[in-house]
Amino acid sequence: MINSPSKVRLILEDGKPQAVILGLAYYEKLLKLAEDAEDLREIRKLRRLKQSFIPLKDYHPRLH
Repeated sequence: MINSPSKVRLILEDGKPQAVILGLAYYEKLLKLAEDAEDLREIRKLRRLKQSFIPLKDYHPRLH
């Protein structure tokens, strides 16, 4: 897991949380984790559907 941010600002409206301000480095770590989780969900979905995979170099040799 990632380390907690050193500074977080909570924006309140009428005493209720409305927004959060994070440092850029922490935000980027959170974004990468979310993207990795989305990729993992997609891989698991494809495996359940019994999709077959081929290496990229076999699909298009110039891309390798």
